[in-house]
Formats: sequence, structure tokens, C-alpha cells
Amino acid sequence: MTADGHRRPDMHTYFMQIALAVRERANCLGNKVGAVLVVDNRIVSTGYNGTPSKMRNCDEGGCERCANRDKYPSGSSYDLCICVHAEQNALLSAARFGVAVAGATLYCTMRPCFGCTKELLQAGIDTVYYLHNWQHPDPIHAAQYETIQARFPGGIKPLVIDDPKADWANSRKLDPPIASND
Repeated sequence: MTADGHRRPDMHTYFMQIALAVRERANCLGNKVGAVLVVDNRIVSTGYNGTPSKMRNCDEGGCERCANRDKYPSGSSYDLCICVHAEQNALLSAARFGVAVAGATLYCTMRPCFGCTKELLQAGIDTVYYLHNWQHPDPIHAAQYETIQARFPGGIKPLVIDDPKADWANSRKLDPPIASND
């Protein structure tokens, strides 16, 4: 604590708070997610979920899946969704500018979905910290999801910090955070 009473956040909280700020740009009608890629305690890329550049945004009717959420249950029809997930955008932005991410840590406001998990592993991401839990709704797929998420060398770990906009950002009731900050 500083002389003026300010408590400096630890690095995990610092990076997750930045992911929360990045999330403010998300325009998906479902979950609004922010992601930050960190190498050697330095931010190398950020991403939020939304449609590809120069396309109509979800809130403008750009995505069929977002526009008709009642037809598409959670965890399904990602092949129809034109949104790019926050984790994907962070990886793609790094690639676009030639920034290496092998060994990086990802801070994400939501636990990565099945597809993003595969992409993060393939990019060589070491560790994932997430704020809100996401689980595949199908029990058969959920087991495979847990298996693939266990492949991160540094693990996939929940962070517990305050999220004053959780109701705005999360389209459905999510599991409460698991108490774990290391």
C-alpha cells in the first residue's frame, strides 16, 4: 500500500482489469468478451469479440446467430456466427503485426470456448487466466472440452476480481467464479 492509501494491483489483477476495459468495445449481442495477450509481463496484443472489420456489427443486424439467439442454443452453431472471438482477435492482431505469442499468457474475461482453446494451444499460449466460467452445455462435449483445456502447459486458471458490468457482458447466468488467485 502506498503512503496515500492506494493499493497497487498485483499483475494478474492489472492485466484482467485491462481485459475488462478492452471488453467495452465488444458489440456481440451475446457475451461481451475482452482478451489481453502478455509476454514477459508486457501486453503484446488485445482483442474483443465482434464482426470482422468493415462488416455490419452484431448490434446492427450483421450476425444471423446473434440476431436470432432463441434459435441457437449456447455452444452451438458457431459455423453460422460471423463474430470473431476476443481470443481469436488477440491472436490475429498479433499475427497481423508480426508479434510472436509462443509462451504468452492470456487474460480473458470469459473462459475460452472449445474452438478458441484449440487455436490458443496451436499458437503456443502457455497459460490462460479467465474471469467468468464457460462450460460446454453438452455433457459429452464438456468432457472433451475439459481434456483439451488441460493441455495448457501453465494451466487454465480462474481469477476472482470484481466485475461491475457482469450482467451487461454475460448473456446468461454463468457459474460463479472459482476462488483461485495465484
